[in-house]
Amino acid sequence: MTFMLDFFLKTCYIAGMNDKLKKIILLLGDIGVLYLSLYITLIIRYQSLPNVQTWQSHITPFSIIFFVWIVVFFIANLYNLHLAVNNSKFIVTSIRSMLVAGLLSVVFFYTNPNLPITPKTNLIIFLIISILFFLLWRRAFNWVLGAYLPKNKIAFIGYNEQIKELIKIFNEKPHLGYIPSLVISKNKIDEKIFHEKNTYKLSKLIKEKNINTVILADDPHQSHAIRSSLFSCLHLNINLFSLPNFYEVITGKIPLDAINQMWFLENLNKGTKTFFNIFKRVSDIALALIILFLTLPFWLIIIIIIKYESPGSIFYFSRRSGKNKKIFNLIKFRTMRENGNNHAYTKKNDPRITKFGVFMRKTRIDEIPQVINILRGEISFVGPRPERPELIINLEKEIPFYNERMLVKPGLSGWAQIAEYHSPTVEDTIKKLQYDLFYVKNKSIYLDLVIMLKTILMIAKGGGR
Repeated sequence: MTFMLDFFLKTCYIAGMNDKLKKIILLLGDIGVLYLSLYITLIIRYQSLPNVQTWQSHITPFSIIFFVWIVVFFIANLYNLHLAVNNSKFIVTSIRSMLVAGLLSVVFFYTNPNLPITPKTNLIIFLIISILFFLLWRRAFNWVLGAYLPKNKIAFIGYNEQIKELIKIFNEKPHLGYIPSLVISKNKIDEKIFHEKNTYKLSKLIKEKNINTVILADDPHQSHAIRSSLFSCLHLNINLFSLPNFYEVITGKIPLDAINQMWFLENLNKGTKTFFNIFKRVSDIALALIILFLTLPFWLIIIIIIKYESPGSIFYFSRRSGKNKKIFNLIKFRTMRENGNNHAYTKKNDPRITKFGVFMRKTRIDEIPQVINILRGEISFVGPRPERPELIINLEKEIPFYNERMLVKPGLSGWAQIAEYHSPTVEDTIKKLQYDLFYVKNKSIYLDLVIMLKTILMIAKGGGR
């Protein structure tokens, strides 16, 4: 029975595949909207259906800028199913992204004067039509998801803070396609969902409530009652998920309370990442050399301003713990006054920061010298942010598995940094660790590219510190 149960648990990626399918549909729909908008633009502009010559003269250059538009959409998180909802924030983000993409399109056409077209009026018409059609298409997509597509009715076996968080997410975002319908737990629950204390009615309840997905918060390996109840449901063809895997797919975080040492042994297989590690190191060196070469002429100007604004050293060296807790000195341009500086955590509107320091922090110019750390192999462009060793001593006592974030090389930016802002509180440090462990488990060329692109967007928007 245990073997059958293990096999049953390993079929838990169907929901993730469904989300990928939704994203593919969104992508294909966006591409269709762009080409449809172009076709209608040509009809409006020339007062007739475009002939073959007109269409062909536009299709190639516009296909190039459409690729740029899709990249902008991606960086702006418009393919994140949690954010791609019909609210004011999404509408503002969409319009802003399309205006940025439109500006890039203008730059493209004016820097390529040899193209057979110079679509000044066409671009304006296209931008208006594409914004309108895009918002209509996305509204229709979410409406169809919410109104017509089959829903995954979910049963939770066990109840904890992660289950509570998931239920809140699904209630607030019905377009994700999940309906919390049943909780089986001996503990009292807060949600207004059908609650059963024991699992012996599981098969009957699954049939009555048309449950097609079961999430396991309680470990079936530790409970004969749960194993027996799940085994009796094999013939019902339900999707069975362990909480850590399901929570990871939905939130992009690892639930610390739901994992143990075996989770790390089962999920962190370094042997399969050899090519990735080689590629990452080569690309780190190449990109670091390019940045160093491009920025080096400006170092003298930066140094002069730093010295003029306040006395002290040019660089700030901070002891950090790297991969496997190896200590190194992180290099930055100094942004704070040295007189009276107790080196405590930076706070909002910190008076220790110089005027030029504020600008450097906003634009991340202060972090340019870290390319030296990258060339030394102490950090990478992408990875968990390195922490001070004296702080780690306390954090590893308070937070389970804190040291495991240092199984990979730290980075200039990471999954936690692009997800949300984190304060130095223990609560936010735990949340940051959840994102860091997600990266440790799922690190890949694709994920690194996502993080780098979104970091660029965050810097452009003046986000971060």
